[in-house]
Amino acid sequence: MSDDAVSPEEVRHVAELARVDLADDEVDQFTRQFADILEYFDTLDEVPEIDRDADLVNVMRPDEERDSFESDAALRNAPETEDGYFKGPNVS
Repeated sequence: MSDDAVSPEEVRHVAELARVDLADDEVDQFTRQFADILEYFDTLDEVPEIDRDADLVNVMRPDEERDSFESDAALRNAPETEDGYFKGPNVS
């Protein structure tokens, strides 16, 4: 692991961008963890490339055009509907 891969100042900067308050011991911990992660990426760069293109095979059935449900039939089993639409929980 390279000690200069990630600096504590960079960790503090990223934490500030994410609006996360970190204690000094957490900064040290994240500095080590980020350096480990970057080392894993270096390891991935060493994986040999494959020199051939993969053969693509369609394993799905062909598309078939079919009539869709009528609105009433589609809404019949819905727990809640409103004005002819599905009603879901409020998201805020």
